[in-house]
Amino acid sequence: MVSGYACGRAKDPTYEQVCSGSTGHAEVVQVRFDPAVISYRQLLEVFFTIHDPTTPDQQGADRGTQYRSIVLWHDAAQRGAAEEAMREVEAKGVWDAPLVTQLQPFEGFWAAEEHHQHYFRRNPWQPYCAVVVRPKVAKFRKEWAGLLR
Repeated sequence: MVSGYACGRAKDPTYEQVCSGSTGHAEVVQVRFDPAVISYRQLLEVFFTIHDPTTPDQQGADRGTQYRSIVLWHDAAQRGAAEEAMREVEAKGVWDAPLVTQLQPFEGFWAAEEHHQHYFRRNPWQPYCAVVVRPKVAKFRKEWAGLLR
């Protein structure tokens, strides 16, 4: 996985530019996966349970367009799988509010600066990591233990 930015106007943006909200980019994670090991559908299921896809331009206390919930698809099959996953999440009532996740075609990705890569692993006691990230990791480990090796 690589932390980075996508769906904005600026080429090769910096973290500070993205945080200003002026670039239109979202903070994203590029996930390369082997479909023989984990399916795209499983990745979507994890995505829709470990973050709140119901708050527009917000994740927890973080607010701004860079924090929007977004899925970038590479082909029609991925788009269809994402649409289906969203319908199922809505039908199951996983969240108390409607999903606001944006579905957009992948058009480019800019890796975040090196100090943003593997941030939680390198900074587990930093307050944001301890309060926001650690509970998400714990939730993932509990709900998706079968995907861990």
